[in-house]
Amino acid sequence: MYDIFVRVKAVVRQGDRYLMLKQWLDDRIVDPYVWGFIDCELERGESPDDAVLRAVHEAVGVDAVIEKPLYTWSQMMGDVQCIGIAYLCHLSEEGDSISLSDDYCEFEWVAKQDFASYIDNKNVWKDIVRTIGEI
Repeated sequence: MYDIFVRVKAVVRQGDRYLMLKQWLDDRIVDPYVWGFIDCELERGESPDDAVLRAVHEAVGVDAVIEKPLYTWSQMMGDVQCIGIAYLCHLSEEGDSISLSDDYCEFEWVAKQDFASYIDNKNVWKDIVRTIGEI
């Protein structure tokens, strides 16, 4: 038997730009800071929709509105399976009111044609490219 957990990801859009956040991962690697989208693990009893809205609020201090689910993913990590759902969202307020949580050190609004300069994870990039026509 193995464990399964669920993560959600928020691809936050404002006009034709998307919110990218820089997060510290691990000081044992060469570049411990990585750009990415907001994500979190579901808490017990929490719906994926509620989790993604909670993640955005906790990360940037602003409420979000879900536009639609973008894609799903699945990843095995040893005997643990991660199931993920990415959502396209927008902030309920303008981006100038962003207040980053301690988990993040920087943010930028990025045009989708510039994603490749920010996203290092090949699996995330593959999913974004697969759905980019829908964004």
